[in-house]
Amino acid sequence: MKLNIREVSVDDAAGISNLLNPIIEEGRYTILDKTFTPDEEREFIRDFPERGVFNVALLEDDSTVVGFQNVEPFATYTKAFDHVGIIGTFVDGQHRGQGIAKHLFSATFELAKLKGYKKLFAYVRGDNERALSVYLKQGFDVVGTAKNHAQINGEFIDEVLIEKWL
Repeated sequence: MKLNIREVSVDDAAGISNLLNPIIEEGRYTILDKTFTPDEEREFIRDFPERGVFNVALLEDDSTVVGFQNVEPFATYTKAFDHVGIIGTFVDGQHRGQGIAKHLFSATFELAKLKGYKKLFAYVRGDNERALSVYLKQGFDVVGTAKNHAQINGEFIDEVLIEKWL
C-alpha cells in the first residue's frame, strides 16, 4: 500500500467524515459522540488554528482518506502553554495495523516542531489499548489517568493522559 501524507484541504472533508463517522458510531475508540457532516468538517478545516497541524493519509492510487492526525494548541488564553499541542489520531478500521499512523506521526512531529511545539499531549480512552500501544511505540509516556473522565451512553470511561517531548 502506497500512501501520500500531506496537509489537509477542505476537499478532504467528505473523506474525513467517511472515515471518522463509523469510528464514532462504533463507540469504542473515541470519546466523540456526535457524527459530522462533510459541511461541518469543511468548516472545522477552514477554522482550524493557524498554528495547528492537520495531516491526512491518502491511498496513492485513488486518494481515499485512510487516516488523519491533528495537533491543536493546548490553550489560547495564556502563552504559558504555547509549546504544548493536543494530538489526535484516526485510522480507517479496514486499514489499521498497516503503518498509516506511523507515517502520520513522522509528518506531524516534523511540522509540529517547525510550528514551535515542544511537547504533544493526548487523552486516550482507558479501554482503547490499541491506540495507547500505538502512541507508546511513538515515544509517548503515560503521565496519569483521569478516572471516570468521560461519560458516553451513561457509562463512565477513564482517560489515559500521555505526552511526548519533541
